[in-house]
Amino acid sequence: MRISLLNPFPLLVLLAAGLLPHFCSTLSADERPNILWLSCEDIGPHLGCYGDPQAATPVLDQLARNGMRYENAFVTAGVCAPCRSAIISGMYQTTLGTHHMRCKARLPDHVKLFPQYLREAGYYCTNNSKTDYQLVSTPKETWDESSGKAHWRKRKDKNQPFFAVFNYTGCHESGIASTSKYESVTKGLPPSHLHDPGKLTLPPYYPDTPVVREDWKRYYDVISAMDRWAGGLLKQLEEDGLADNTIVLFWSDHGVGLPRAKRWLYDSGMHVPLIIRIPEPLRQSGQGVPGTVTDELVSLIDLAPTMLNLAGIEILNHMQGRAFLGDKLTPQRQFVYGARDRMDERYDIIRAVRDKRYKYLRNYEPFKTYYQYMNTPEKGATMREIRRVDAEGDLPPAAQLFMAPTKPVEELYDLEKDPHELHNLADSPNHQEILTRMRKAHLEWVLETKDLGLMPEPEIVERERRLNNRFGILRQTGGRTLMQQLRDSASLALEGTDALPQLVRTLSNEDAAVRYWAAIGLGNLGTEAVAAKDRLLDALRDASPSVRIASARALCIMDSEDKALPVLIDELGSDGEWVRLNAAIVLDSIGDKARPAIPALKEALKDKQNKYVVRVANRALNVMQGTENAVK
Repeated sequence: MRISLLNPFPLLVLLAAGLLPHFCSTLSADERPNILWLSCEDIGPHLGCYGDPQAATPVLDQLARNGMRYENAFVTAGVCAPCRSAIISGMYQTTLGTHHMRCKARLPDHVKLFPQYLREAGYYCTNNSKTDYQLVSTPKETWDESSGKAHWRKRKDKNQPFFAVFNYTGCHESGIASTSKYESVTKGLPPSHLHDPGKLTLPPYYPDTPVVREDWKRYYDVISAMDRWAGGLLKQLEEDGLADNTIVLFWSDHGVGLPRAKRWLYDSGMHVPLIIRIPEPLRQSGQGVPGTVTDELVSLIDLAPTMLNLAGIEILNHMQGRAFLGDKLTPQRQFVYGARDRMDERYDIIRAVRDKRYKYLRNYEPFKTYYQYMNTPEKGATMREIRRVDAEGDLPPAAQLFMAPTKPVEELYDLEKDPHELHNLADSPNHQEILTRMRKAHLEWVLETKDLGLMPEPEIVERERRLNNRFGILRQTGGRTLMQQLRDSASLALEGTDALPQLVRTLSNEDAAVRYWAAIGLGNLGTEAVAAKDRLLDALRDASPSVRIASARALCIMDSEDKALPVLIDELGSDGEWVRLNAAIVLDSIGDKARPAIPALKEALKDKQNKYVVRVANRALNVMQGTENAVK
C-alpha cells in the first residue's frame, strides 16, 4: 500500500490497525519526562510501607511517602520470564506464545517491544541488564544499550530524555537457596537490617521448623539488601540533578521466591509491590500526589502502555494492557489475569482471575498434584523440609492441603477474609453467584486473548514453523472458532462421566489440539471410560504425537499399558524435544507400569538437546529403582 500525504486515508487505516510505529510524541522534548525503573526479582509486598513490621526497607518506604503506593498490583504469571515478556511487550505471554518457562518465540512483524517506540520518539533507552523475554532474539532496536554497564549517564546529549531500567538480582530465589550468594548479597548490611528467624511470622502453609525459618530470614535479609541498592541509584539521580524531572517506578517481577509462591497463581506468587514517584511538574491532575495509597487494580502488563502514555506516545492497538497514568486513561480494570503453564520440566495449566476481593483459579490438569517434582525448587531448603516433614506426618493442616494427589477443578477465595487462600469457596452455596461471574470472566479472557496455553506445546512448535511466529496460530481464518473449540474441549475434559459420549465424538475432531483434550478427558475418567478403549487404541495411530501420547496415558490408566507403552517408548525417541518431554512425563506418572520402558528412559538420560527430558527420565528411574539422583 502506497501512502501519500495528499491521500492520508491509507495511513489512517494502518494506524487504526496498530500496524505502524506510533513514534510521534505529543510532548515537546522539554516536556518529556525521564523514566527510571528499579525492578527486582522474587519478592511480594514485604516492605515497611506496605505495613510489614518485619521489613527493613527505609529507602523504599521513603519513596512511597514521596509517591504513590499500589495495593493491588499483580503480575501475569508467578515466574520471571513469562512475566517479563508480558511487561516488555504489553501483551499476555499466552497471546505471544511466551508462556512456557524457557521457551523461545518469535515476535510477529507488527509487534515491537515498547522501548523501541520510546527510542523512535527521541528517548535514550538502557537496560541494566536482564532481558529474559523468552524470544528467539531481542530486537537490536529495543535498547541503545543492554548490558551490565548500561546507564542514563552514558547518553551523549544530557538534555535527551531517557528511559533507564536497572534490575536487582540479589533477591532471586537463588539468593535464598545459595549460602554463598546470600552472604555476598547481604555483606555489609547493618545489624538492624538483618532479621532474627525466631521472631518472624511464617505463612501457615509452611512447617514451622528452623530450616524454614532460616529461609524466611534470608528472604527478608535480601530484601534489605535490595533496598540499599535502590538507595544507591536514587542517590545517583539526585547527584545528577535529575530527581525533579524523572518518574521513578519500583516493582518486582513476581512474588516470593519460595514454594507455593514462585510459579503459583496465589497472591503469594502474583501480588507484587509497585511504587511510583512523579515529580510535581510532571503530574496529571490527581496523579502522583505524595503519600497516595490506591487500591486500583493494576497488572504489570499495563506498564508498557502507561510508559507510552506518560511520554505522550500513542498506545499501540495490539497492546492488551491499559494506561493507568498519563492524560489519556480508559476505565479502570475490573479484573487482573494470570496464567501458569510449563514450569521447566513440568506442565500444569492453571488460569487465574482476580478482582479487588476474590480470586478464581481453574486447574486444567487437576489430576496432577500441587507439588510436582521439579528440579530447581526441590534443591531449596524449604521444599526439602516440606517433603521431610510430610514423610513424618507432621505437616500443619494448611501445608497438608498442597500435598494432595489431585487438585479441584475450580478454586475460589475471599482474599479479604482468607488472605493466604486456604479455604476454597467454589462449592459454597453462598458464593455461587461470585463463582459464576469469575468463571465467565476467565472463559471470555481465554477466547479474547487467544490463549495458546490450551494448545499442546508440540503442536505450537509445529504450527509456528509454518507461520514463523506463534501469535498468528489462532488468528488465521477460523482461528476464533478453533479457540472456542479448544476452550470448550479443555473444559469438557474436566467434567464427569456425563461428558463421555461428547469426549468420544471430540476424539474425531479435525484439529489435533482439540482431539488432544478429548484424549486427556478420557484419561481423566480412567476405568469409567473403558467403553472408549477401542477409540483410544485407534488414536494411538493419530497423526499428532500429542494425541498419541495423551491416548497412551489414558490406556495406561485403564490398565492397557501393553498397547500403550510401545507408543510412549517410541515417542521418547522422537525428533521433537517437547514430544519427548511429554512422553517422559507420562512414563513418570504411571509408576511401576513403566518398568518395561526402563531401557528407553536410561537412553533418554543422554538427551543433549533438552535437559528437562533428562530430569523427568531421571526422576522416573529413581522412583522405580529406589536410587539417589544420578543426574542433576
